Amino acid sequence: MSQIRAKSPQHCAQKKLVNIRHLHKKVFFTFTAFFSSLLLLVLILWFILHPTNTKPHLSLEQADIYQLAVSGTHLLNASIQLTLVATNQNQKLGIYYDEIQLFWLPVAPSFNYELDRDQSAGRLVLGLKANGLLRWKVGPWVSGKYRFNVNCVAVLLFGPSASTAAKQGQCFTTI
Repeated sequence: MSQIRAKSPQHCAQKKLVNIRHLHKKVFFTFTAFFSSLLLLVLILWFILHPTNTKPHLSLEQADIYQLAVSGTHLLNASIQLTLVATNQNQKLGIYYDEIQLFWLPVAPSFNYELDRDQSAGRLVLGLKANGLLRWKVGPWVSGKYRFNVNCVAVLLFGPSASTAAKQGQCFTTI
């Protein structure tokens, strides 16, 4: 006669086809490896693109005032031509300017007095504000729209013998 060996169901549990004790470790190491890889990718992109230099630099190159006339107590009529130059300091990123709005600062009621004083000094100080929207381009990816603000101060030569070209200008950009 031959001997029959029968194994109990307890023997199937000892084969460890699914080890419940070590399953949580495998899931933990899988998520840790995924998030570590993602963090490493973000750090590599950050070091390549150098986001501290991404802010564009806008400068007022030239400002000319034609037909400057003051009427009434605080109404100013002028024809102004200016050159605002935008430079990208980070050549690894592209910048798309979607919209730019320029306007001069409001004129105070005491503008007549200040204009007479500036004319006698031979220079005129004007403030320029610019608001707009820009987008960043990295490779084929283009970001969403970001608002930027520019504040410029222009010192213009002013008077009967001087042309009204910008002597100096300084701009500050915030994003």
